[in-house]
Amino acid sequence: MGRHSRENLVNVEYAQAGTSVSTNELGMREMQQRVYEQRAAEYLLIKAPPASGKSRALMFVALDKLFSQGRKKVIVAVPERSIGGSFADTELVKHGFFADWEVESRNNLCTPGSVASKVNEFIRFMQGPDAIVVCTHATLRFAFEKLTPADFNGTVLAIDEFHHVSADLENSRLGTLLREVMTGSDANIIAMTGSYFRGDAVPVLLPGDEAKFTPVTFNYYDQLNGYEHLKSLGIGHHFYQGRYTDSIGEVLDLDKKTIVHIPNVNSGESTKDKIEEVGLILDTIGESVGEEEDTGIILVRRHDNGEILRVADLVDDTDQKARARTLAYLVSTASKDPDAVDIIIALGMAKEGFDWPFAEHALTVGYRASLTEIIQIIGRVTRDAEGKAHAQFTNLLAEPDAAQSEVTVSVNNMLKAITASLLMEQVLAQNFNFKAKASGDDSTEPGTIKVGGLKEPSTDRVRQIVETDLNDLKAKILQDDTFARAAVGSVDPETTNKVLIPKIIREEYPDLTEAEVEEVRQRVVVDSVIKSGEVREVGDKRFIQMAHQFVNIDELHINLIDKINPFQRAFEILSKTVTPTVLQLISDSIYATRIDMSLDEAMALIPRVKAWKSVNGREPERRSEDAEERRMADALLVVRKAVAERRAEQAAAQHAATDDAEGAQQ
Repeated sequence: MGRHSRENLVNVEYAQAGTSVSTNELGMREMQQRVYEQRAAEYLLIKAPPASGKSRALMFVALDKLFSQGRKKVIVAVPERSIGGSFADTELVKHGFFADWEVESRNNLCTPGSVASKVNEFIRFMQGPDAIVVCTHATLRFAFEKLTPADFNGTVLAIDEFHHVSADLENSRLGTLLREVMTGSDANIIAMTGSYFRGDAVPVLLPGDEAKFTPVTFNYYDQLNGYEHLKSLGIGHHFYQGRYTDSIGEVLDLDKKTIVHIPNVNSGESTKDKIEEVGLILDTIGESVGEEEDTGIILVRRHDNGEILRVADLVDDTDQKARARTLAYLVSTASKDPDAVDIIIALGMAKEGFDWPFAEHALTVGYRASLTEIIQIIGRVTRDAEGKAHAQFTNLLAEPDAAQSEVTVSVNNMLKAITASLLMEQVLAQNFNFKAKASGDDSTEPGTIKVGGLKEPSTDRVRQIVETDLNDLKAKILQDDTFARAAVGSVDPETTNKVLIPKIIREEYPDLTEAEVEEVRQRVVVDSVIKSGEVREVGDKRFIQMAHQFVNIDELHINLIDKINPFQRAFEILSKTVTPTVLQLISDSIYATRIDMSLDEAMALIPRVKAWKSVNGREPERRSEDAEERRMADALLVVRKAVAERRAEQAAAQHAATDDAEGAQQ
């Protein structure tokens, strides 16, 4: 496996400006200042990365609403108990603010206990004089069944990890609750999320509801560029054959603080024995020499240099008390002491809201379909910490094998993992302000790039999409199956840019006119191409590399940009990291999606395919000069594609059921 390159698909460097972690005279960071400026908003939507200080931003706004805006109560709802600690008592006065954040112990409902008892405590809070309560989303939902929307009059309802809300009212009780509170009470809403996406393509809010919110966006570039210590972030892939446990040693850097996310037991990458997988990973590290009784930390002596590493196992759930003890140790100690733990092995945990600032490497086995989950995983390693100059996300993926029936699933997972990384590059890169270049206009403002032929937004709706929705729209585009195939070079750039992208925009925004669709399309393409390019300065001129050519930024024109596939580099890197055989499998998989043959027609040809193979000793080849052989090869690809899709649907259903069970345990 040494033949495989570990070149990062994405590598972004930052200026270490220190601005996002320094505070003003009120003790507020840059992001918190932006939020506080909008403290009077009835509905406030905070979109900011992990570690940017959303919890404290809420405290500042909520306290102002209590003391200065006539609100009587603040309700903070978090998705799971472990995140409740982010909203514990916090001293703010000593840093310049007018009040401290204080939660009475009886109003911390994120402690162990039955659902019924927490619901009763919540109702007691709503009927009593106390000002602040912290609870889980589940407690809020169940308590709401015993209350009315009008009971929330005079309150501030703050929902952390807001992407758990969904506009799918049949399946999202939290979404239903939110809508009823908005329409049936005068409650102020504060929504916070570190992710701009839902993994299931269901919007968090319907457009009409989201328009009621005042958004405050602090993007990933703002956050990372303003750190003191972290300088760069890499996102890469490594491909393996066989069992992942045989290859994980090739990407597990024992000198880096690492979170290893092993695959869900229902995924193709899993060996179906998660306990044994942890054991094999420990064997890869070295020899286990003991376990601390009070923390559950496993002590492992490295094979290479004899150093003792401290490993936390969050996978083994056979002893719930032991795992809870380990998790409590990580929450209380690992966030402060760099020597507390070296490696964490997790399954479905150590993602959302998990605070380990010293983590440098997120090593994730298997494709993650949810962009939200990828954001959360990367967010665990992008916190600023002294001595941490680089953060790395590595996705260890199964390499497609022609001998396996799952080949189509493997190819699709590989393509989607690549396109997800491309989206992350878009999210993590510097934002530019693009303007149409007028004739004879050579003036340049900082952060502004002028493009000839670019259409300026003609309506408020287009301006709103361009200013706040581009990343969401790119997520829709990159998750589209047709576009995923186009992104790796199977469709020419102009078809990608002028046919596929507008089609997806129309589906996402059916209210737009054709002129508005074109305005949005141009912004998506220009933003994607520029962020995927590399800017270089030569003398007093700036050049950007697009595909294989350098172009003077002052000479950029929309017609030139439309001839560039903004994601071509993905295919180039993919071609370096897998074998020619695997590239051929990818090509075959993409070709199968374009075959004009129904499944019934294909099934009818299978007996002839079997007979042909028996006579010729091989399967029919789609590149054959014989038309009949090509037709039989097409039939075989169509059937295999249908079988793979059916298995993928079954696996996804099992995966979702397992995730629900794990979430209930947490």
